[in-house]
Amino acid sequence: MAFVTGTIVIDAPASALNNLGKIEGAMTDNSTGVKHIKTREGAYPYVSAQAFRFWLRQTLENGPWGWKSAPIFREQKIAYTDANPLEWWDDDLFGYMRAPSTKASAVKAREEDQTRANETPVSETLTRVSPFRVSTLVSIAPVALVNDFGVMARHEGDPVPHEHQFYRTTLTGLISLDLGAAGTFTYQKRTGYLNLDQIRIDRAKKAQLEELSEKKAYRLPLKERMTRISALLQGLAVVCGGAKQSLHYTDVSPDILAIAVTRSGNHILSHIFGADNKGKLTLKLDALEEVFQVFGDDLLSPVYFGWVKGYMDEQRSTLERFASENPGAESWKGRIIVTHPVKAVNALCEELSANPNWLE
Repeated sequence: MAFVTGTIVIDAPASALNNLGKIEGAMTDNSTGVKHIKTREGAYPYVSAQAFRFWLRQTLENGPWGWKSAPIFREQKIAYTDANPLEWWDDDLFGYMRAPSTKASAVKAREEDQTRANETPVSETLTRVSPFRVSTLVSIAPVALVNDFGVMARHEGDPVPHEHQFYRTTLTGLISLDLGAAGTFTYQKRTGYLNLDQIRIDRAKKAQLEELSEKKAYRLPLKERMTRISALLQGLAVVCGGAKQSLHYTDVSPDILAIAVTRSGNHILSHIFGADNKGKLTLKLDALEEVFQVFGDDLLSPVYFGWVKGYMDEQRSTLERFASENPGAESWKGRIIVTHPVKAVNALCEELSANPNWLE
């Protein structure tokens, strides 16, 4: 049992990456606010996990990795994917829920829908817990939200005013990937674990997939699993997306990505970044040192720090010195690698390929 465990840092210098609709008490009817957490200290802007997963899905679909996205079907007020992880990579790694309606009208609508020609039939409710997990990305410190006013004035007559919010901050979030669950599909009769109905089980048998009888599961070949996992991680390093990009263009690919393979799903890297008294990002070296002292045996791989040069260079240099010159560095010597996020992910993928037992 092993997990890819990571912490993401995104610099948002003047951004509005996730919006909530009309601003309460706004001076104009045409207003847009940003999602934020209200506290006594101030507002903490955030990007929802749903939004980040959407960015990542789009990045993967448009990237060079041959990502296979599941088709989406709509039934009145519900929508769902094909729920076939044997074929579709996002059904495998992002999970799904599919509950077919038994109403005569719904059955008839499905039969008449020409877009369902290649749909995988379903005989019962299917659910799959997502092997890939992501937290809400939250500002490291409270900020004062900026209200910006503008007008549409390219027409004859009075200009039309509008208002929107944006912010300047650093966002941090957590990611986790259950390596054992990736490419492994259970047919246990409980919520989240009935990934396959009889139709999909028959297809797994026809494809001669490995059956794990004790787990009531079928598993894809190792090479196929690694292909999907590598694509996901490589997409994570170059993820793009975000709202208000025409006005507040922001590169949302990680400025820092601290990532490693760990024995358990507990996030041992969750507290290594924080904010100083000015609200700026700081790397907590004492917290990192404690990770190696307490959880050193749980770290199966080095901790890769993908850190873009030009962003917080002084702190990156401090980390490099800590990794090599600290008197107590013997316990983590050679186990902290500082490089670019893309190179960090590529190195981690090589580690995964060299240690197939981590995917058991």
